[in-house]
Amino acid sequence: MEIDFNKTDGLVPVIIQDEQTLEVLMLGYMNQEAYNKTVEEKIVTFFSRSKNRLWTKGETSNNFLRVKGMHIDCDNDTLLIKVKADGPTCHTGSRSCFKTDYNQNFILELEAIINDRYDNPQEGSYVNKLHRKGLNKIAQKVGEEAVETVIAALNETETDLINEASDLVFHLLVLLKEKGLNLERIAKNLEERHK
Repeated sequence: MEIDFNKTDGLVPVIIQDEQTLEVLMLGYMNQEAYNKTVEEKIVTFFSRSKNRLWTKGETSNNFLRVKGMHIDCDNDTLLIKVKADGPTCHTGSRSCFKTDYNQNFILELEAIINDRYDNPQEGSYVNKLHRKGLNKIAQKVGEEAVETVIAALNETETDLINEASDLVFHLLVLLKEKGLNLERIAKNLEERHK
């Protein structure tokens, strides 16, 4: 990457984004040395303006930001780094330094949890119970939840509809996993169909 560190007096802004949920976790700054260290170690290191030194996120908390992808903007003076966070990103203990009321992309995080249950089965896991019962049972559950969602939309409260729609989305995610598909494939298809 050809980053223009000169344009901004040796520091470039760096946006940190969760690689799975795409939630923006924090903003920091890098100089050339911090960038080189980040590339080499695959763990995010910033230049701390308050400490006037390199600062690896997690050096005291162990909440490291593990680099999964790096992207530069069109002007070559801002970085976007997608990460896997080892814990809360904010020093306050929050997931993100930005005050959001909820994880806007929890469905993507839920997909990751389902994937993990498939890869690392856990005793008592509902996902693993469905997986063991197989495709027919999972598809049946999606059908049941779809019917219950329609009934709730027509005859029940908003809370009932939210609960049934949540059940439907959850079971659909399990079905997609069972078939070797993911939300990324669905999103790309929807994007193509929208054009």
